[in-house]
Order: sequence, then structure tokens, then C-alpha cells
Amino acid sequence: MMTIKDIAGLAGVTPMTVSNVLRNRGRVGELTRQRVMEVVEAHGYRPNLTARALVERRAPTLALMLGCITNPFYPEFTLQANNAARRHGRFLLVCNTDYEPDSGTRFMADVAGSLSDGILVANTGELRVEELKAIQASGTPVVVSVWEFPDEPPEGIPCVAFDSRKAGRIATEHLLELGHTRIGALVASAKKGIHGGRYQGYCDAMRAAKVKHVLADAHFGEDSYQGGYDAAIALLTTRPDLTALFVSNDLPALGVLNAAASLGRSVPGDLSVVSITNIELTGQSRPALTTVSIPTAEMAEASVDLLIRLIGQPGAHVPMVMTSDPVLIRRASTAPLQASPAPSRSR
Repeated sequence: MMTIKDIAGLAGVTPMTVSNVLRNRGRVGELTRQRVMEVVEAHGYRPNLTARALVERRAPTLALMLGCITNPFYPEFTLQANNAARRHGRFLLVCNTDYEPDSGTRFMADVAGSLSDGILVANTGELRVEELKAIQASGTPVVVSVWEFPDEPPEGIPCVAFDSRKAGRIATEHLLELGHTRIGALVASAKKGIHGGRYQGYCDAMRAAKVKHVLADAHFGEDSYQGGYDAAIALLTTRPDLTALFVSNDLPALGVLNAAASLGRSVPGDLSVVSITNIELTGQSRPALTTVSIPTAEMAEASVDLLIRLIGQPGAHVPMVMTSDPVLIRRASTAPLQASPAPSRSR
């Protein structure tokens, strides 16, 4: 098997120079770099990551624990996190827990300090903070990303957060500005669950506009396409005069579009729909979904950068990193309230 010493001998340089070229670090002249790469490519050399880890006394990977890889948000987040990890010369080791906390516990216990120098947790609302603290205490840094409650960071765990309450407010204000007042809310979690901040933003906007909101106009459920479909069927059947829906996440909002079609409600003619997150599919649906974009790429990159910093500076105190504000992305699923009112109802 070809070794780094073999490559160095053939290229007429030191093994350290070969290492610097392969890891894109240090000062290496362009001609030397080209000569080394020509030898590497000619002999199909691949670094021995296990040997590198032993020499450098650090794992070549960062671990990412996420909830469900079939939810389109997580592959998009993972792609950005992987790109950031590669810029730091690391590989990303991904665990899909399928929303089972015990699976995450086993994953962290297996990789902490051996397969991975640090663990990044994409928040799904099912954090076991004491377990994360125990991992930290063992010497492996942990960072929680996509934290939705910046006023209440997880105690003792560094996190990267965005203002979910502001996202909910922006989405609802958009519907109010279009003239809608009969606005239902489909929340893809429990009322005080992970999307509770988004729902509170909806309530803030309704209250500020002096528009009454009753719990009968809200549905709390599952963060999935089918969950959005079922919730919309139930809510629009019992509350047929709703002219707009605030949906706390994009995936169930795509289910809402299909449910509206099943009920013979045109979007946005009969029903405006706004959501939060801005996954790629929202621009490809018909109609394209108006949504409030959260800083997914920024959160992923900031989380990896923070994790690398904590690996290099054990014990550094970084309670929370805030990312950019959410931004409304106007598309075709929202429109001004139609002149002819929907059927009235009694409250």
C-alpha cells in the first residue's frame, strides 16, 4: 500500500509537505503543490484516516444527530453542515434517530471521543439536556443547532438559534396585510412544543392587529405531509369560513395545499396559505408556497464553526449564537382577500 512517505520520495519533498498539500494548509509553492498532486493522482493515493487520527490524537469526523432524514429540512441542513465540516478538514458522521431519543443516546455514547471529536445536535424538540451535559463532561463538546427559543437557551449547552417567534409574526402579518382576518393556525407540534415559538408569533400578530383568535381555529399535530393534510381537512371542514391558514412548517403546508384541492378550495383564490422554513420544495409546489425563510445555511455553518472552536478551546463559554432574522418569501399561495365574503359562522 502506498504511504505518504512513498509519495514524498517520488515527489522529492518531505512527508510534511505532502500532508500540507493534501490538507490545503501551510505555505507550499504552486509548482511544488502541482508536483505532489501529479504523483498522488498517478498512484491513486488515499490518506489513511485512522493513522492520521492516531498521529494527531484527534478523530477526523464531527457527528451530526438529526431527527428524520426523510424530512426535507434535514438533508438541506446536513448538506450545509457537511460543506462547513469539509472546510475544516473534517468528515461528517450522520445519525438519523427517527425521532427516537434512545437511538440518539446510543449514538452519542458510541461516537463521543472515539469516532468523533464533537457532536452537533439538530434540535427536534426532544432534547435530553442532562445526557448532553454528561457527554460534555466526558470531554466531547456538544452544540445544539436550530434552537427555536432564544429567550430560553438550553441550560449549560452551547446552541445556535434563530427567532422563531419573529418568523411566526412575519408570516401572520403578511396574511393580515392582505386583508385576511379569519386566519386559522396549523401547528406541527404540541402548543408548547418545538413550534410553540412560531405559534406565539402568530398570536402576537393577531393580538397587535386586534383580531380575535380562538383555539377552535388552531390545530396542533404532526410535523409531516400527512399530518398537514389531515389537520387541514379537519380544520377547514369544521371552520369553512377561514380564508387563510398559518402553517408552522413547510412540509405540513405542502399537505395543506393537497387538502385544499381535495375540498374544492382553490389556493390562493379561496384560501391563502403561508408557512415557515423555505425548504427547496416550496418553490416547486403548485402553487409555489409563500413562506418565511429561516437561516438554515447560516445555522449549519455557525454550528460547525462553533463546534470546531469548542474542540480547540475546551471549556470556552459560548451560551448561544444568534443568526439572521427570518425573511418573508412571497410566492403564489397567498393573495388579497376576495371581495365576496366566505360564509359566516357563530363563535
